[in-house]
Amino acid sequence: MTVTDAPAANPTRRSRTIARVAAVQALFQCEQSGDTAETVISQFIRHRRISSTASFDDGHIPDADLKLFQEIVLGVTRRQDDIDAKLSDVLPEQWPLPRLDPVLRALLRAAVFEIGTDTPDRIVINEYLDVAHGFFSGDEPKMVNGILDTLSRRANDGNV
Repeated sequence: MTVTDAPAANPTRRSRTIARVAAVQALFQCEQSGDTAETVISQFIRHRRISSTASFDDGHIPDADLKLFQEIVLGVTRRQDDIDAKLSDVLPEQWPLPRLDPVLRALLRAAVFEIGTDTPDRIVINEYLDVAHGFFSGDEPKMVNGILDTLSRRANDGNV
């Protein structure tokens, strides 16, 4: 492998992973502030400097796939009732959606939005497991894995 071969594979995956992390943060912000998705996206672009020249210092988000970021945030907020119904159907009775940590709720909503898209479910699940490990150190990633796996199987069986 040459030096020019190595960077080609990682930036795309990394930019999509960073976009997913930013989308979870934006969805959290939408819920906490009551602002619209469009407002929060605009704030992220202006104040969080989502660009290839930004760095993680001072809360900036470098190299995020802006198109994916916007697609997730807008898609989740537009389909939130449907997404929440799917999640509520698989969550344990003692852990209804409103009881979940708001970051976990945002993460699950984003992941459920992406299940069944052009991105294979196994990649979506792995990406959001990575995101979950970035936000949580307890059992939450296991819960994310179980919920997303169940929803993926249901979608592939036509039961969603």
